[in-house]
Amino acid sequence: MGKIRLNVGIAGYGVVGKRRREFIDKNPNLRTVAVCDRNFRKAGTLSGGLRCFPDYRQLLREPIDILFVSLPNYLASEVTIAGLKRGLHVFCEKPPGRDVRDIKKVIEAEKRRPGLLLKYGFNHRYHDSVREALRIVRSREFGEVINMRGVYGKSKIIPFAGGWRAERKYAGGGILLDQGIHMVDLMRLFCGEFVEVKSYISNGFWKHDVEDNAYALLKDARGRVAILHSSATQWQHRFSLEIAFTKGYLELQGILSGSKSYGEEKLIIGRRNESDTGASREKAITYLEDNSWRDEINEFADCILHKRPIKFGSSADALATMKLVYRIYYADPAWRGRFHITKPD
Repeated sequence: MGKIRLNVGIAGYGVVGKRRREFIDKNPNLRTVAVCDRNFRKAGTLSGGLRCFPDYRQLLREPIDILFVSLPNYLASEVTIAGLKRGLHVFCEKPPGRDVRDIKKVIEAEKRRPGLLLKYGFNHRYHDSVREALRIVRSREFGEVINMRGVYGKSKIIPFAGGWRAERKYAGGGILLDQGIHMVDLMRLFCGEFVEVKSYISNGFWKHDVEDNAYALLKDARGRVAILHSSATQWQHRFSLEIAFTKGYLELQGILSGSKSYGEEKLIIGRRNESDTGASREKAITYLEDNSWRDEINEFADCILHKRPIKFGSSADALATMKLVYRIYYADPAWRGRFHITKPD
């Protein structure tokens, strides 16, 4: 019996969509057969026989098995739901939409099609430094988590890809929803759910109607606190997550990305001792290769082929992370009043 080949369509063929295709086509069970993007003026064929369309509705009429959604936030839930209704497995980039209502609509559509798989691209969970940190957390070799501090920042909200991210009606939120959502997701991964949130949200520098800085204190039911700073005024791009344990600590520094602007990806592992400094750095691991995109797609394909549930990036993960993002927005009284943000239930 030959290999099963699943046909893939990509809605949104910009920087992310093209990168997804690179790793989709490296999987022996997947092949990209059609794409859509607003930059295509009419239907046609690209090199290699790849069919292209200006509208996702045209793409959905193609003979595909899987839909990858790499579209702006205001289209993400609409196209994901359309894919599910078409009977397709769907992989959607984060965030799952503009707000909690968007992901709830998707989940309702997902429930009506229990044979289909839906996965969200919380890609940072597939980085090697994060995987090793999660192994250490779950092994309890350093005891219990005491607290966390995370900073994720870049120098602006509007990237070269376009300006919709700076408009609330299209984006839903600013730097926290666009990039900081990865840090929110990792804090949930390492610590579980948080029961109390305090925050300060600001758009004081860029003056868009979405935030350029979000500062949050998150506390779980056991009293453990996570401190988060998501920033679009971090002039030197930065990713940093520190986890303190009863017997040591971890520091995740840098994250490998397409731009290479966040520096080397490192995991520093230290064990507590009784010296004046409190700890000695035992080991620093540097990761030189980013296989997260490959591994994420391969896992999705494996789940489809072997009828296994989604491990990371399920709709339940997406809903919980989106709710926490909006609890951070809501926790600042001035911000929620200014933009009429309701408390996520």
